[in-house]
Amino acid sequence: MKNNILLYTIVITALSIHGYSQKGEVTVADKKYDNYAYIDAIKTYEKVAEKKYKSADMFKKLGNSYYFNAELEKAARWYGELFAMNTIDLEPEYYFRYAQCLRSIGQNHKANDLLELFNQKSGNDSRGKIFMKNVNYLDAIKANSGRYKIEDAGINSIYSDYGTAFHANEIVFASARDTGSVGQRKHKWTNQYFTNLYTANLGENRNPGNPLQFDAHINSKFNESTPAFTKDGKTMYFTRNNYLDGKKGKDANKITLIKIYKATLENDKWSNITELPFNNDNYSTAHPTLSPDEKTLYFVSDMPGTIGQSDLFKVIIHNDKSFGTPENLGAVINTEGRETFPFVNDENEIYFASDGHPGLGGLDVFVAAINPNGTFGEIQNVGADINSPKDDFAYLIDTKSRKGFFSSNRDGGLGYDDIYKFSELKKIICQQLLYGEITDIATKEFLPNTKITLFDNHFNIVNTTLSDDKANYFFPVECGKTYYVRAQKPEYTAKEQKITIADENGKTYVPIALEDAKCKVTIGDDLGKCFNIKMIYFDLDKSNIRQEAAFDLEKILDVLNQNPTMKLDIRSHTDSRQTFKYNEALSDRRAKSTINWLIKNGVHTSRLIGKGYGETQLVNRCVDDLECTEEEHQLNRRSEFIITDL
Repeated sequence: MKNNILLYTIVITALSIHGYSQKGEVTVADKKYDNYAYIDAIKTYEKVAEKKYKSADMFKKLGNSYYFNAELEKAARWYGELFAMNTIDLEPEYYFRYAQCLRSIGQNHKANDLLELFNQKSGNDSRGKIFMKNVNYLDAIKANSGRYKIEDAGINSIYSDYGTAFHANEIVFASARDTGSVGQRKHKWTNQYFTNLYTANLGENRNPGNPLQFDAHINSKFNESTPAFTKDGKTMYFTRNNYLDGKKGKDANKITLIKIYKATLENDKWSNITELPFNNDNYSTAHPTLSPDEKTLYFVSDMPGTIGQSDLFKVIIHNDKSFGTPENLGAVINTEGRETFPFVNDENEIYFASDGHPGLGGLDVFVAAINPNGTFGEIQNVGADINSPKDDFAYLIDTKSRKGFFSSNRDGGLGYDDIYKFSELKKIICQQLLYGEITDIATKEFLPNTKITLFDNHFNIVNTTLSDDKANYFFPVECGKTYYVRAQKPEYTAKEQKITIADENGKTYVPIALEDAKCKVTIGDDLGKCFNIKMIYFDLDKSNIRQEAAFDLEKILDVLNQNPTMKLDIRSHTDSRQTFKYNEALSDRRAKSTINWLIKNGVHTSRLIGKGYGETQLVNRCVDDLECTEEEHQLNRRSEFIITDL
């Protein structure tokens, strides 16, 4: 796959390069390079290099020219010449690019060494950090491999074919194939013809038939690619060069970038072509895909706010078909490299191509679950069946048949880029259904409309629901993860249960039985005993509220909100270990920290008092110098919430 403006979303800004005194042919090649005419620049640079001329500047540009066109093996040669000359003043990006190229030719150990140096030199670049956290990434890729049966899609030409989308019972894709037009234009970046959209019917087993041109109203004399269709087939979004109604737009550098356009189907013809409102002449938007409910459009851009060379974004589609403000998907997905070609399936999984996450070289395909709250699950490389040392991208799957398509410029293909079909034999993302019913512990009566909250193992809220009319609840969860399930209902005592999900697809049953709130309190009682709160947890020798502590304090907060005249005296106690003075100061800080947490969450200061009592009110024999068990010391480390007024 070649890194031209259309195929890879963004005009990549060349690194600032210190100029060397160059003449003649090199100067001519530099002008071609600066105008993104990489193929022409390569020819001149290599002719000069064959004459034994050496220049770090020239080797950078030669390597970049091949790198931007995804010819990583050839880029490796010239980056190798560059590193052989001098590495002291090289920008960190060249360490990353050279590592990617070496990986594409199987030199993984040398690539990993370069990535370690890249991490040292680049500072806060997430790509280096991700690599250092995943030094055994090849083992993970191997574990995810062997899950696909892959074949040529049967629709490829000797040119570039890529980027499929489902439309009714057919696929629509981009192709640079020769249409026989005398005026067919070539792109100076890649020396390839501009692409148009083509369509092929899907026959038995979803095998494509003979390709035909899509729609003359959509195809123009410039690039079109990567369509996305609504389920009713009446609206499409697609990528095109900045060209509409015969007018070509350009950025400040007189470069024509790419934009996302929208069209509607009327009388079996695509019309009403408009560009989306967040497009801009000075940055690119590309490769749209819709969420399952068609209320969110995902796409690629280098718009302001982009983390790397290109990022994934999303934008809300309102009921009146207007658009919200684009939102970057964030640093979990995006890196300082290229993230591109998103696809979201009806199981709320997002697939995308990236060269910033650890892969096999070039662009690899990755997948992550989209959680109900909009966050993302673990990002996984889909494995060595789909991914290769070259560029692999534009993944598309039908979740019912587990069949789909992806694009690649891997060795053995027919053209510049090729489309491959696949059958997925085993899913990569292991998910389970966490479910159960809510009952009264005494009467066994079902309790519908109970609030159920799902927390992760750090007590972050993952999802919230209400039990249905049969008192059942359901949560999709990831295998191997630990969760907390909390049930709350008026007149009942809240209850949490910890559960670790098995490492296999399936279901996990967790029923929850609630106790009637029989805990009747009066002035002088410890409210904490109603919730079995024996202590508020703090880190060792610290007084800042931990997440586990906040989890229990929310119960106290709920009672205070329901009883606006209730007042509390909050008391913190320690065991006898450490000095008397130390224990007194630590417990006092902890009591005040607890009070401050409640005030910060809306409780008026007049309703709260408190202090630390250190070791002055031990509940057992464990005084200084007396040997006690840890369990005995624990009884003295306690928190009390004494009711002073109702």
